[in-house]
Order: sequence, then structure tokens, then C-alpha cells
Amino acid sequence: MAVSQLVGARVQRREDPRLITGHGHYTDDGEPRGCTALQVVRSPHPHALIRSLDTARAVAAPGVLRVLVGADFRAVLRGTMPVTPSFVADKRQVPERFPIADREVVYQGEPVAVVVALSRTAAADAAELVDVDYEPLQAVVDPDRALEADSARTHAGAPDNVCWDVTYTGGDVAAAFAEAEVVIRERIGQQRLAPTAMEPRVVIAEPDPYGGRLTIRLGSQNPHFIRLFVSQALGMAETQVRVVSRDVGGGFGCKISPYPEDYLVPAAARLLGRPVRWVETRSEAMVGTSHGRGQVYDVEVAAKRDGTLLGMRLTQILDVGAYCGTFGAFQAVAVYMAPGAYRWRGVEGRTVGVLTNKVPTDPYRGAGRPEGTHLVERMVDRLAGELGMDPAEVRRRNFAEAFPFTNPFGLVYDSGDYGRTLARALDLVDYPALRHRQAALRLQGRYLGIGLSTYVEICGLGPSAATAAATGGIALVEGAQVRVFPTGSVAVYVGTHAQGQGHDTTFAQIAAATLGIPIEQVELHHGDTDEGTGFGYGTYGSRSLSVGGMAIRGATIKVVEKARRLAAHLLEADEADVIFEGGRFAVRGSPAASRSFAEVALAAYGPDLPHGMEQGLEAVHYFDPANFVWPFGAHVCVAEVDAETGQVTIDRYVAVDDCGTVVNPMIVDGQIQGGIAQGIAQALFEEVVYDPDSGQLRTGTLLDYLVPTMSELPVPELSRTVTPSPINALGVKGVGEAGTIAASAAVINAVSDALQPFGIRHVDMPASPDRLWRLIQEARRP
Repeated sequence: MAVSQLVGARVQRREDPRLITGHGHYTDDGEPRGCTALQVVRSPHPHALIRSLDTARAVAAPGVLRVLVGADFRAVLRGTMPVTPSFVADKRQVPERFPIADREVVYQGEPVAVVVALSRTAAADAAELVDVDYEPLQAVVDPDRALEADSARTHAGAPDNVCWDVTYTGGDVAAAFAEAEVVIRERIGQQRLAPTAMEPRVVIAEPDPYGGRLTIRLGSQNPHFIRLFVSQALGMAETQVRVVSRDVGGGFGCKISPYPEDYLVPAAARLLGRPVRWVETRSEAMVGTSHGRGQVYDVEVAAKRDGTLLGMRLTQILDVGAYCGTFGAFQAVAVYMAPGAYRWRGVEGRTVGVLTNKVPTDPYRGAGRPEGTHLVERMVDRLAGELGMDPAEVRRRNFAEAFPFTNPFGLVYDSGDYGRTLARALDLVDYPALRHRQAALRLQGRYLGIGLSTYVEICGLGPSAATAAATGGIALVEGAQVRVFPTGSVAVYVGTHAQGQGHDTTFAQIAAATLGIPIEQVELHHGDTDEGTGFGYGTYGSRSLSVGGMAIRGATIKVVEKARRLAAHLLEADEADVIFEGGRFAVRGSPAASRSFAEVALAAYGPDLPHGMEQGLEAVHYFDPANFVWPFGAHVCVAEVDAETGQVTIDRYVAVDDCGTVVNPMIVDGQIQGGIAQGIAQALFEEVVYDPDSGQLRTGTLLDYLVPTMSELPVPELSRTVTPSPINALGVKGVGEAGTIAASAAVINAVSDALQPFGIRHVDMPASPDRLWRLIQEARRP
């Protein structure tokens, strides 16, 4: 393949041969010599005081090396786990979270002790022998009830259960509602979700008794931030701690933030002076890994009878869980994204973070963007139903059209053509014919629904001016280092880290295209804090390509510029006359006078250099975008509901997305397909359920928590438009979360549309057969 064609080409994923043949290297695939096993003893209660903790029987068990409790860890760990300002800087209360509880437990699954033994079975057996005497306390489960003055407290002695309560206003909301000819109201739920990444969390810590260093191996989206947080807690310099994350079997946001085990395992390794490994079981993941969503929205929309949107008021009740997650408050960005792709006179959004005795919530694929999209898309459909208008027409009438477009909260959308993606999606499903078919089926007693979702998302985190305050002073830029070897092969080091997105392929495409070399000559390095750039800012918020990819491009351009100067010297030409095309430097007008990139690379290590030039050919570049990037699209779901069973069958799912310039269409398609699967999973299947009285987790295994398989999912029909972003030179936007952001609204709009003949206006997620059957039965009652 010609180098010039690399960007935009369907290059096969370079990482796939080793991954699909079982040759990936995940954290649990290897262990240091003499490694021990750690087992966490977890609270079975959602809320209790620890009266006493007796480890004597566990210490005496075969193979046990040590049993550690809170007092042991307080001797080696400083401070508490971090909470960033993340979107809501002014929080009313942030309960301190030490990695292990020693006085009060506030969620089922919170660590109270650890056992370190010679084997995992010995550690697990001994953990059963740790005797903990608990005094159970009333669990706070329902966020609405938690806000009442007489509610029990999530943390004993706390003034209330409010983590934050902030209102944001954009535009003239009062005037918008005063002008309204119709106002509709709805309560919209976003159930709790368990990320259920294919690879559970694993942490291995290996101390170096001679060099004083510590190596931590784990699957993480954020190795450099893990090093930052854990080194501070251990009182070690960042240079003394190495974090290594090789292949990661899925993250979806749940592997961004540090967990208690990320501190406990390294601390135990230092206390014992030998390697320690902890492997999470799937049951532990349900009570130990952060959950997503867990929100309720009270929304009202003001409009004219011709379908013109005027104003919106909303309140987000966000179930924070027992502690505010490191980036948990970022989910409140749903308020800022509630305006969606539409024009409004004014929008007012209140976000209330509520503490409950549950697993803490943190970002999960989309993190605030799916929630904001879901509520606005549901309300547009509700308005269309109230007015007797076609939901597609209401959308067309209110789309933002002139770009850059500023939404009521001051966010500037970089580029877009929302009408074009909707038009293409409607054409693909043959929308008029589909509506005729729907009407015909209703005469037969069959209930077909058509759901639209026209979304826009904020991603590409992020501009330093906008994000530094939210991260405690660290700007979410990204760095890359490009190092050219004498033979012309290239090593690229970047701070973003893959969990299945195909970085090894797309990043290599960018580097190879810029340097004019075959992609096979580019080797990508990421996930090891000892390699490359001094600090990497991680992978989340669909930022890898638009920020990390642009850092790679910037570093390769610097390499080309140095090589151009050297080529001019070798060709005895003025630098301004030297052009670089197709991997060769040539003198303009004299193509015979040229040098290949490999020839110039070799010369960079020789003695014949321009005055003042140093040997070597490498560069570092940090990219700080001027704005976020704003992908968008239109999805259409066609679904039938069986009125006798409540079963939903998705007949078709069509997605038209626009993520700007596409580097690799195959990878873009894969990202969208995966995102749609997770969005459908939320809409129809998945839900973390706690007992409303006891606070005990009811969905503690995959027998109870329904993750759909391919048998339950449709094969989506994909198309795209291309509207380049003006924010970066390649015009790229993000795509990793797009499918998830659009899908839940498309599916629930389809289900609600199908049930319209029964007078059912809204359906919450998951739209399970049982829930729908009950709604239909209630609607049929006289």
C-alpha cells in the first residue's frame, strides 16, 4: 500500500494476530519469581461499625505469611484516596476514603483485611478464618430518600448525604418558559451498570530490595496517574515507582481511577519485602469495581405548538455511592450536554450528588454524554407525541445549523451537519415506508416502534484551559516521543494506552504517513511509565486520536523538519528548496537529486552534519487542543414489542455517525458496533440491583446481571458522513463512545413508540419483558 494512502485505509489491526491466537500479554499471564498471593477480606454489610477484628486463626492457617489490617497499612500509606475537582469543584462534603476500613464500613465489599499467603487457595481459605464482629447500621439505598432530612446517614455522624448541589444556568430560562405554549414533564432513570470488562482487575507489585524501586503491574487506562497517586501515598518519588500495563482486556472507564487494591498490594509488597499478586474474581468485581450511571432526571421542556424548542429545566440526582469517585463528579457533565444538538432559548440544570451505601460510581463508557443524550432525545420524542408531530420533523426544526455553535452553557461545538446524518439514516431505513408498515402491523395487533436518536458529544479531553482546574492542576494535554534508528525504523512512545481500540494500528498509520515509510517500520510503545514521555495523560473521553494522535503527528513533523535540514546539507541545497514526498527528500525542480528517509536517518548518526546540529533523529511533542471535538450522528432503531410477553425484538438498527476524518474505517466500525452493543445492553438487559431495605446486592453474579450475547443483539447497519474538525490538522474527532451515547435513546424511543397505542408515554431502562408486560397490563385495565 502506498504510504500516501495510509490515513483513511482499512489496515488490518496489527495487534489482532497475537490477541486472537491467545498470545496477548495480560497482567495475570506472568508473575515474578517468589510471588505471593493476596486475598481481600470484604465487608458483607453495606453499613456497619467494626467492633473487633481477630486474625489469630487466619495467621495460623497453612501457607499464610501475614494478615494485614487497617493499622498495618496506616503505617505505610499516607493520606486518603484522591478525589479530583472534576466538573464540580465546590463539593459540600467528600468523605475521606482510606484503602481499607478499620472503624466503619460503608458499602458491601469494602476491604477490612488482607491475607498474604504462598498460594491463592491458601490465601482464600485463610480469609474465611478472619473473624470480624460488625454492628450493622441502617443502609442508605434510595437516593431520593437519602435527600430527606430524617434519612439515615451513609457515613455515621455526617451532616447529611449530599456530596454536591450545584445549579448551572444558560440563557433566559424564565423567558423561555413564559413564552411556552406547551410544557411537558418526565422523570427519566439511568440505572446502575456494572462495567464487566472481559479481564477482571489484577495487581502485581514487585519491590526491588537493592535499588529501592517498586514495579506495579496492572491493567489500567491511566498508568501515569496510577504512578502519581500511589507513589505519593507510599511516600516514594515518582521515579522510584514503575507502572506497567500491557494488554488490557477492556476498560470502559472503570480502569481510569485508582482502587483500594492498587494501594494495598504495593503496600503489602513493601511490608513483606517480596512480590505480591491479587486477582479479582468476577463476584469481587460486582462489589469492588466502580459502577456506572445510577442517576435519575426530573425534566421539563417548554416549546411552541409548531415544535419549536424554547427552554429546559432539569435536575440530576446522581447516586455517588459510598464515596465520591476520583472522577465521579464528571458524570455531572450530563447537565452541560442536555441541550443536545438543538437550539434553546435557555437551559437550567441542577446536579445533586447523593451519598448512598453502595459501590461508588465513576465514569463508564460515555460518562455523562449518554445520560444527557438520553434525556433530551426522550423529551424531543415526548414533545412530538404531545403535539402529534413526526419526531424527525421536530428534530429538523430545531437542529443547530451555523458552526461553530455555542450551546446555552457556553460550550462551542466545532463543526457539524446534523440534518445530513439524520437524512441519510432515514433514507437507509426508508422512513416513509417504515411508517406505513408500522400502521399496517398495528391493524394486525402487532406493535412495531421506530426510535430516533440524533446525538452530539463532547470528547477529546481536553484543552488545558478547560481541564486543568478539573484535574487538580494537571492539564489534559498529551505527549509523544518519536525516535528514528539509523536504518530508518521508528519507535513511537505515547502516553495514551489501549484497551482494545487498535492504537497499535491507527497511531502507526499516522506516524508512517507523516514520515513516508511503510507501516511495518513503526513500532508503538505505551503503557510503561519508564518508557517515552515523562507523563502520559491516559485514555478516556475518546481523546486518544484527537489528542494523543496529534501529539504523534507533531513529533513526526519535528523529525521531518530536522531531517529536511540535514537532507539540504547532504544535497548541498537551500533548505527552503527541499521538498519531502513519498519518503524522499528532493530538491525542487531537480528530482534526481534526492535522499530517502532511511539514508537521511543513517546520516543523522554520522559525522557530516550541519553546523550546530546534534547527532540522532528524534523529537518530543505535546499537543494541547484549542477546544474539545464534537462527533455527532443519527441512529434509528426499529423494534417490535410482543404485547403478550413484553419481549422486545430489534428488527433493524441503523447508525450514521460523523467522527471527522477517518484514519481507519475498519477500526471506526468496530468501535461503533461495540458501543451500540453496550447501549442496547443498558436499554434492554443490564441493571445493578440492591435490596431496597437491607442494601444487599441482588445482582452479584452474571447469573443475575444480564450481559447480552450476540444472540440477543442485532447486526447494526453502519454508514457515515465526514465533517472534519477545525481543532486539529487532521480534522479527526473521537468515536470510542459514540455508539453507547446514541443507542439507549434510539432503543427506548422505539419501545415507547411501539407502546403508544396503549397510552404508554415513557419506558425506563432496562425495558425488560417483565417491566413492559406489567406496563401493558396496567394500561389494559379499565
